[in-house]
Amino acid sequence: MANASANSRLEHNLSNCGDRSIQTSACRYREHRRSAGLAAANLLRCPQRVQSSLPFRMGKMATNSTMPDFRQPNAIERAFNRFFGVLVGLGLGMKHNYLLQVRGRKSGKLYSTPIDLLEIGGKRFLVAPRGRTQWVRNAEAAGEVTLKRGSFKQSFRLRAIPDSEKGQYLKAYLDSFKTTVQRYFPVPAGSEVQAFASVAANYPVFELVEK
Repeated sequence: MANASANSRLEHNLSNCGDRSIQTSACRYREHRRSAGLAAANLLRCPQRVQSSLPFRMGKMATNSTMPDFRQPNAIERAFNRFFGVLVGLGLGMKHNYLLQVRGRKSGKLYSTPIDLLEIGGKRFLVAPRGRTQWVRNAEAAGEVTLKRGSFKQSFRLRAIPDSEKGQYLKAYLDSFKTTVQRYFPVPAGSEVQAFASVAANYPVFELVEK
């Protein structure tokens, strides 16, 4: 209640200010709050649709030569991932949703992030659609990760897939989860394996090996 009251006072004060730039900031502030509220309210009904509707600031999808090393999530996406991660940790979400846990390479702190697990021929794979994210860097340093979903919890060693072999896994990942990850790929879902050759280096892929 205290936070709600403070937010109301802040909006009232900003709205009554004569400075046009401050009024613009107030409108943006209200819009961010409204967007976050809608995402949370609709999450349990259709998490994939909410994910795909979140704003993404890459603009036009880049080619291999201009694609950034890491596609940074914005504030709303970070808030969504935290909230969705809690639900996945409790066993909610789609069957391919897991909470990935890994130790920080510098802090030693345990970090968690929700992921889409790719399964092919009885084997499990991790694909990083945003590129070399922090969880990728931490996983490479630790050499292992833990998957959690409800009461299920299991640790795995990692085997990095070389760029020359990534095509089939990137295609399978994009075709399986295109609703939420197409915006990270310059290659459209349904493309041939060969189409991923020029962008494979931008997407870390790991096979999970049981310990």
